[in-house]
Amino acid sequence: MAPVTAELVAVAGALAVIVVGATLIPGVARVLLIAQASYWAMSYLARPVVLLWCRPRPQYGDSIADPRLADLGYPFAISQVLPPVVFGLWVYAGLVVGYALWRRGRPEPPYAKPDPRLLPTLGISYGLGMLARAGSYLSGSIGGAGDVASSHPFIDFLTMLGAIGALGMIIFVRLPRPGATAAVLAILVVGELGWSALVESKTPIMGAALGIAVRFAVTGWTRAKVAGMLGIALAAIGGFGRLQSFKESPSARASGALLNAGYPGPVQPFLSALRRFDLLEAATDSYFYRSSQHWMSGGEFFGHAVRSLVPTQLLGGEKYHAGTAWAEQVRGASVDMSRIQVSLAEGNINEGWLFGGHAGVVLCVAFTFALLLCSTWALRGRYILALICLGLALVELPVLFERGILGSFEVLGKVLQVSVLVWLVYLSVGEYQRVRAERTVSVRACLRTRVAGLQTLQNDP
Repeated sequence: MAPVTAELVAVAGALAVIVVGATLIPGVARVLLIAQASYWAMSYLARPVVLLWCRPRPQYGDSIADPRLADLGYPFAISQVLPPVVFGLWVYAGLVVGYALWRRGRPEPPYAKPDPRLLPTLGISYGLGMLARAGSYLSGSIGGAGDVASSHPFIDFLTMLGAIGALGMIIFVRLPRPGATAAVLAILVVGELGWSALVESKTPIMGAALGIAVRFAVTGWTRAKVAGMLGIALAAIGGFGRLQSFKESPSARASGALLNAGYPGPVQPFLSALRRFDLLEAATDSYFYRSSQHWMSGGEFFGHAVRSLVPTQLLGGEKYHAGTAWAEQVRGASVDMSRIQVSLAEGNINEGWLFGGHAGVVLCVAFTFALLLCSTWALRGRYILALICLGLALVELPVLFERGILGSFEVLGKVLQVSVLVWLVYLSVGEYQRVRAERTVSVRACLRTRVAGLQTLQNDP
């Protein structure tokens, strides 16, 4: 039986307050807040409980059994690593409750009627993204979770269109026949689940599941929708490892089975998905780093954030990559990363703790909450740039869950570039619809003229 530490109780309490506060907030914000609480529960609650219960022996390839925690002893190490997390989650819970009280009694603003060019734009973007995904797979340059760079950056850039297009259609597609709508949604979700397994990343399927939840928040919840949403979430978590195993070699599957054998049977089906929620590792990184070193000044911190919004071609130099820097500098301070090149998720609390202690944590979690409110506002708009840059991108990409200020600005910089391409598609769709409408009006006018001429001939004696 896992010992229940005060820190775990405090984490569970903060997450519970976030969920309760979310139930008092209507609309998309409720969905995103519950998703955040679930994500952080997997990272900061489920993983510590598994470590305390199983006490696994660190092995090469097993990211759950952190050797740094094992060397200190799991109970003691977790009690030392989690206090900044507890503080950050309770600050976030306070923001949620404060916003819920402010919203109390205020009417929920209606959602704007979708632009008629929106769905065609999202459909074309999805098609272009799927072609890029197919090209990436066939060329053997398919990326994976944590990759620093793609061997084909342009193809990797285009694959973002697939994610944004899929999420947009999941939220906004409305066909005359409910069965056809359900079929389209099923195809989109299955496609994102398959891509999630191919790239060994939880982001695509998490984005699809969040898209379904956001759709239900817009159209209204029912018991059947709640049951379906829970089924999708459980299937994604439980089936992620099975799907991923299909692309692994027999030796890799045997190695994975050997790693999982050190854990109890009830836990093993969820280990593959649990390994993707690595914010506890990032908290461990910040604990070992901050105990002996200084990270960066305020000017460097905000300078890197602003430069992340500028395209590399205009900047004239290499931009700061938050995930790569975290792996090399922060984790590298306590783990030998000399032979490993990877981009890691740092998390808002962990980044804030390194940047400025408790004040830095307050700053970073407040920034995350502001991004969440921006995303809910953007999804109400009808302008494609706002919708893509803020709404869809912040829901699809894990900015609201596992990135700090630096990582968020880095992702937003990429999304701004993708949105330009989507905007061009949007303009092309509008021009096509305009020309088609003019031709239709011209044909109708021509037909009216001919009919009027025939009637004149018939009436003329």
